[in-house]
Amino acid sequence: MSDPREIFDDLERADPGIREAVRILREAGVETFESCQGGEGHAFHAPTVRFHGHRDEGIRALAVAMGAGLRVSALRRYWDVIDGEVTGPHWELVLAPSAGPSRAA
Repeated sequence: MSDPREIFDDLERADPGIREAVRILREAGVETFESCQGGEGHAFHAPTVRFHGHRDEGIRALAVAMGAGLRVSALRRYWDVIDGEVTGPHWELVLAPSAGPSRAA
């Protein structure tokens, strides 16, 4: 695993409503690159974390998130078109609006 300081250096810049989910994923070695807590005035409608990885990384990140009690509503693989060129693929985890861990009793 990389230096723990690298994992958390920019974590404080993450929206408060998604910070814990980003921390959980990063601690597990998921290479996140964009996140948003979602809602009015935000880039995404729902809490979203985007991350890099090969074809199996999405399933691994999903298992990490669900194992930590995060309420995942979608896992997506997507491609961007930038200046007419397809880039990606990238991964995206979409969480239920209350993105904090939830433990059933």
